[in-house]
Amino acid sequence: MNAYVNDQVKIRPVTPTIGAVIEGIDLTQTLTEEQQQNIEQALLKHQVIFFKNQKLNPKQHADFARQFGELHIHPIYPNIAEQPEIMLLDTQLNDLRDNALWHTDVTFLQTPAKGAILAAKKVPSYGGDTLWVNATAAFASLSQAMQQFLVGLTAQHDIAQSFPIERFGQDPVELEKLAQAKLKYPPISHPVVRTHPVTGQPALFVSEGFTTRINELESKESAAVLNLLFAHLQKPEFMVRWSWQNNDVAFWDNRCTLHYAVDDYRPQHRVMHRATLIGDRPYY
Repeated sequence: MNAYVNDQVKIRPVTPTIGAVIEGIDLTQTLTEEQQQNIEQALLKHQVIFFKNQKLNPKQHADFARQFGELHIHPIYPNIAEQPEIMLLDTQLNDLRDNALWHTDVTFLQTPAKGAILAAKKVPSYGGDTLWVNATAAFASLSQAMQQFLVGLTAQHDIAQSFPIERFGQDPVELEKLAQAKLKYPPISHPVVRTHPVTGQPALFVSEGFTTRINELESKESAAVLNLLFAHLQKPEFMVRWSWQNNDVAFWDNRCTLHYAVDDYRPQHRVMHRATLIGDRPYY
């Protein structure tokens, strides 16, 4: 697919299935109505969109994100003190290995994230890519019989799956923070196949990061089906891989994608800022 122009905004697809680079918008400035609509339309079409050379400070980052919805404050990760809606992902402060697996953000919430906006502040000289997968395309490629089997099933999502006590309870303060998060966010069920609230398209809504079992199946059956779906979601045909440069910004639709932050750059230092948009309750 070739690049195209929409109201003076250039949109360049990265793969036929997922991802596009947006040019012609300064994210440090308040968007015009047309720019906001262009971004929303590009996000729905390409699922993850990238902006280059955007020197966002935390306030500008939050202001940009708020133009697309209410912001969430993460219960575990640290944030920017003067801008608590901006999550701080700093390898010198936190063990970020939990991001090196396929996941959809904060599905342990009753209303998982609508989307997220990640800004690169300090990236390794090489390595540290992030991959996204189109879960809509992944569902569409399954056989009709498998699609019919999955529709109507529900699965449990558990915060403890990605935030184990061995890595997030190393001191009394961390331990208490983790305990409070688990108390506030007990395991919750979501549909295995989710309908996108805007496009109406179905997408797989399970991930290694948070999904622990399918409720309607026996334990071994659940494990077999989940492992099949996890492997299926990782097909390169559904995927885009982004090699970060400082001041890159990625904005993804969390309702129909999974992502994976490649942990291959240690001991290099990596710092990212993230704003997370509150979504709605998944349904089919």
